Amino acid sequence: MHRWAGMAAAAVLAWGASGVAMAAQPSARQVRQLFEVMHLSQMFSQMNTQMAGVMGQAVPCVPASYWQGFIDAAGTEQLLDRMVPVYQQHFTAADVAGLLKFYKSALGQKVITQMPQTMAEGMKVGQQWGHERGEQMIRELQQKGTLDATGRCPASPAASGTAPSPAVAH
Repeated sequence: MHRWAGMAAAAVLAWGASGVAMAAQPSARQVRQLFEVMHLSQMFSQMNTQMAGVMGQAVPCVPASYWQGFIDAAGTEQLLDRMVPVYQQHFTAADVAGLLKFYKSALGQKVITQMPQTMAEGMKVGQQWGHERGEQMIRELQQKGTLDATGRCPASPAASGTAPSPAVAH
């Protein structure tokens, strides 16, 4: 009996070891190549410009030019350094090799150039849909009487913030 248990344990260990070998972690160099092909540095620069505009409006006493340095060259390198382990955790070396092959292709480059605009338009569509869906659900709740005409819970002690007086014990 012990012999079978020992062989089973050895088989499990061997199977696990072969699984690790088949799912090798990508090297930092391989992940960095992927970042280059994906033009992440340029994306960070674009994000920085957008963020500088937003921060300039949010904090008008600080010139927008101040925020332009948020993701400078050194910041980009620091951010990429921190992203390498994330990619290593979620992708195998074979995955990254496949991604490199794809992103080096004409279609991969098109995805990279079109994705920001596609995502921005998709976000607008999603926001519009969410707004319409929310209004529809509010109307349904109003028709059921769950919400009043203003879209609020009908008057109740909990909704009005007043609690019933505690009973006095004699």
